[in-house]
Amino acid sequence: MPVIKSAIERMKTNEISRKRNATNKNHMRTIVKNFEKAAVEGKGDLDALYRDAVAALDHANSKGLIKTNNANRKKSHLAKIKNNL
Repeated sequence: MPVIKSAIERMKTNEISRKRNATNKNHMRTIVKNFEKAAVEGKGDLDALYRDAVAALDHANSKGLIKTNNANRKKSHLAKIKNNL
């Protein structure tokens, strides 16, 4: 346990950030999985789900949850799925 006040405060802010980042990352994963599941089943509005998935990846990238190449690779994968239907 830290003794210095600034280190104690930093631990608190790190914990808050960790929880927020985990929530946002889970949300992003859920949206991407929803698109992939709909594509496999052939149900739902794939265009809207695709747009939501790409937006979620871009948002996660802008917030630093995933790196740029990771986001681009996932978007490319989703586009490939969408275009092969």
